[in-house]
Amino acid sequence: MSEKLCEGRVVVITGAGNGLGKAHALAFAAQGARVVVNDLGGGRDGGGASGGPAQQVVDEIVAAGGEAVANTDDISSWEGARRLVGQAVEAFGGLDVLVNNAGILRDRMVVSMTERDWDSVLAVHLKGTFAPLHHAAAYWREQAKGGRAVDARVINTTSPSGLFGSVGQGNYGAAKAGIASLTIIAAAELARYGVTVNAVAPTALTRLTEDIAFMRDAAAKGDLSPEAISPLVVWLGSAASRDVTGRVFGAMGNRITVLEGWVAGPSADSADRWEPAALTGVVPGLVAEAAPNADGLGERAAG
Repeated sequence: MSEKLCEGRVVVITGAGNGLGKAHALAFAAQGARVVVNDLGGGRDGGGASGGPAQQVVDEIVAAGGEAVANTDDISSWEGARRLVGQAVEAFGGLDVLVNNAGILRDRMVVSMTERDWDSVLAVHLKGTFAPLHHAAAYWREQAKGGRAVDARVINTTSPSGLFGSVGQGNYGAAKAGIASLTIIAAAELARYGVTVNAVAPTALTRLTEDIAFMRDAAAKGDLSPEAISPLVVWLGSAASRDVTGRVFGAMGNRITVLEGWVAGPSADSADRWEPAALTGVVPGLVAEAAPNADGLGERAAG
């Protein structure tokens, strides 16, 4: 029998008690990885906590012959993220892959969003990506400086809402856009230590999206299961992906897309400093010449 793609690799997955994270955990385990299943066990709005979801996923992995341990630390907490990384090293002797997946939703229009709505979503998504990334990176840097070979992976979870915009998701979209930028920056910083950093923007029907009419309609026409996203995440976590870093991928059903980020478009120069009134004859023309913003799925209108 051929060797499994992630045989022996140690993988930490945040938010792995349900949805995408659970699908990723099961898929990594099926490919031979040893998995730390992190989940606080709260609701989709971040309220509450329970050890049940993480342990249930662990039990499923173990029943199938795999290796896994549960973790219920709050990854938006600096110490919680440190403990999570430490548990992987203590339980399995190291860390090879970090999948940042945990997230919550508190959708509101800008005019009705509360400070708590904003802070909670930014904490779980953006800080909850950075804190585990920081502690994992510190571990890998220490390994590299100690002369040990590092072939590590980080896979962050961004979203079409953050890349293309989604009405009513200013907090979520801002966090996800930040994760995309963090991915590119971290990839440049950590390459010297043998670490690649990529991000996936999934379109899938999960408990975070199941009440969105568009998602339900799309799921009726094709495979929007979380399990359809996991093959890309597992491959990005494998040794085979070592030459791919600093990229953001779209994943929807059986389609994988390399997403192309901000690029410089039409421009205008002036020999002297611009007078504000003069821009009336300049900026509208530049905007008309520029490619239109993509729609919510990253597509541009024909022509």
